[in-house]
Amino acid sequence: MQIIPNPLIIPIGVMIGILVTAPVGPVNVLCVHRAIERGFFGGVAAGLGAVLGDGLIALFAAMGVGAISSAIKDYRNAIQIIGGLALIVFGAQLYFATPGLDTSEPVDGAKASLKDFAWDIPQTFFLTITNPGAVLGLFAIFGGVSSFVEVASYVDALTMVAAIMGGSLAWWIALSHMIGRIRHRISLDRLRLVNRVAGVLLVGFGILLIGEVVAKAMRLL
Repeated sequence: MQIIPNPLIIPIGVMIGILVTAPVGPVNVLCVHRAIERGFFGGVAAGLGAVLGDGLIALFAAMGVGAISSAIKDYRNAIQIIGGLALIVFGAQLYFATPGLDTSEPVDGAKASLKDFAWDIPQTFFLTITNPGAVLGLFAIFGGVSSFVEVASYVDALTMVAAIMGGSLAWWIALSHMIGRIRHRISLDRLRLVNRVAGVLLVGFGILLIGEVVAKAMRLL
């Protein structure tokens, strides 16, 4: 039984974690907003939900659970509609939310803690796992990784999942830290604008997801 994983898996997994996290998408918009409004730990809490979602998807992909991939393809439209509706609801709430920014706290959020923003974790986790594109993308990435590095055992697979989660978490920590250092410069008027822009973007992402399903049903795509 193999105990020591292939050492190449760790840097490749970290890189995958960063690459699947960095592109702008609905989860990124929500996490950046949380970091602006609530500081470092607010951004990390929102990012942690995305990390857990990516980790769960990567775990299924690493274990070669083909039935799950097939189910995702079979029920992609339903999953996409649910995710789209969730984005529209979150976006609308954010657009009409009363902005709040406590600039009296240290810029690194030292008076706050991760547990103060724990509710953000399930929100971004739900948005991550209901994004069919992200789910199928991670499955595709695992298929492509086998061309560069061999994932030959459960130890290798679990190491890859941990590395992906580590890369994703490192990205959110770095981004939240950077935003936390400049958030004290943002006035309430600017935060209100940030709320509205983020809300419109989330609603837009949701409409695009649902619109794609409708267009396919009408054979326009």
